[in-house]
Amino acid sequence: MATEKDLMDAIARIESDVTGFIAASFVDLESGMTLAAKSNRSDFDLSVASAYNSEMVKQKLKTIKALNLKSTLDDMLLTLSDQIHFIKMVTPRTFLYLAADKSGTNLALVRSAVIKYAPTLA
Repeated sequence: MATEKDLMDAIARIESDVTGFIAASFVDLESGMTLAAKSNRSDFDLSVASAYNSEMVKQKLKTIKALNLKSTLDDMLLTLSDQIHFIKMVTPRTFLYLAADKSGTNLALVRSAVIKYAPTLA
């Protein structure tokens, strides 16, 4: 697994690629604990976001299992009126979460930046 420095470097590279970057975290799925994080807004609590997003990912994995789908979860997208939230599974036990201002970027740029650096986190 990547070191904390590797994780923070990847988040910094994502931040530089995503105009409108609000925050990003690398999260342990089971515990919901943030392993690395960066936020540009003091009112954006990444610990809370990471924990709740881990619950959302767990529920989606349960749904996949309940439907007997022979597939794995790659990523999840949530669009709010003013933000884009993107979750990318890095390993079966970890994911990268990114929040960006919708007026400063678009889904294609967010997804591209996350997918570009996600392999460095495994």
